Amino acid sequence: MPHSMTGFGAGEGNAAGGRLRIEIRTVNHRFFNLSAKLPSDLAPLESELRERLRKDLERGHISVGVRWVESPAREAALGLNMERARVVVARLRELQTTLGLIGEVSLELVARQPEVLVFDGSEIPAVTWAEFEPIVLAAIAECTAMRRREGAALAAELSHRLNLLESAARRVAALAPERLPRERDRLRNAVTELLNGRAVDDARLAQELALLADKLDITEELVRFASHVAACRAALATDGAVGKQLGFLAQELGREINTMGSKANDADISQQVILMKGEMEKFREQLENLE
Repeated sequence: MPHSMTGFGAGEGNAAGGRLRIEIRTVNHRFFNLSAKLPSDLAPLESELRERLRKDLERGHISVGVRWVESPAREAALGLNMERARVVVARLRELQTTLGLIGEVSLELVARQPEVLVFDGSEIPAVTWAEFEPIVLAAIAECTAMRRREGAALAAELSHRLNLLESAARRVAALAPERLPRERDRLRNAVTELLNGRAVDDARLAQELALLADKLDITEELVRFASHVAACRAALATDGAVGKQLGFLAQELGREINTMGSKANDADISQQVILMKGEMEKFREQLENLE
C-alpha cells in the first residue's frame, strides 16, 4: 500500500546519562528535503541522521527536532588561566620586593588565588550514533505507521476516483457508435438540400462518411485510457513510493480525455468528458500528498 507524505512520529531514549526526545514531522514535497534542529553537542550526528532517514522516507519535507528531556550530567573540567597566573606571580614578587619579605612564591600560593584554576562545567559527554540510532528508529517507525494509515485512506480515495472515471469512459464507449448514423443522416440531408432535387452520389457520400468516421473514432483513446487506469490500480496495490509514477499516468489519462473531448462532436459525450476532467482534477489533488 502506498504511503502518504503527511506524518508525525516521536521517540525517547537514554543517551550519555541523559534522556533525548526526537520528533519527526513530514509533509508533501517533490523530493527528499530535510530540516533538522539538533542541540550543538549533537550536531556531528546530523549526516548519519540524514542517511538513516533516507532509507525509510523517500520523499517529503521532513522536519526533525531533537532536544534533551533530561540533560546529562556535565563533566566538570579543571582549567588553567595562565594569564591570570602570570599576573598573580608578578604582583606577589612585587609585594615581596617592596615590603622586603623573605621566602619563595610557591605553586600552592599561586594556585590558591582566585581565577587561576577554574572549573569549566560546559562539557557534555559525547553521544554516540549507537545510542542515538534506536531513538531515531522509534520516531521513524511511528511516523511511517501514520504515513501508512494516511496512504491507505488516499489509496481508497484514488481508487474511488478511478471507478468514477471508468464509469464515465463506459458511457462514452456506449454513446460513441450512435454518432455515425446521426452524422450520416445529417450529411445526407445537407447534401440533398444543397443539390436541390438532383441525385445524390452515394459512393461519394460513403467516402465522406468513412473519412468522418475515422476522424471521430475514439476507440484507440478508450483502449489507452483503460490501460492507464489498470496501471494506476497496479501501482496503488504496491508498497512503496508510487507518487511520481501515478503523476505520470495522470498526465496520460488527462491527454486521452482531452482527445476524446476534441473528437466528441456530441453533447452527451462532451458532458461525460467534462465530468471526467473534474474527476481527474480531484485525482491529481490527492496525488500531491502521496509519496
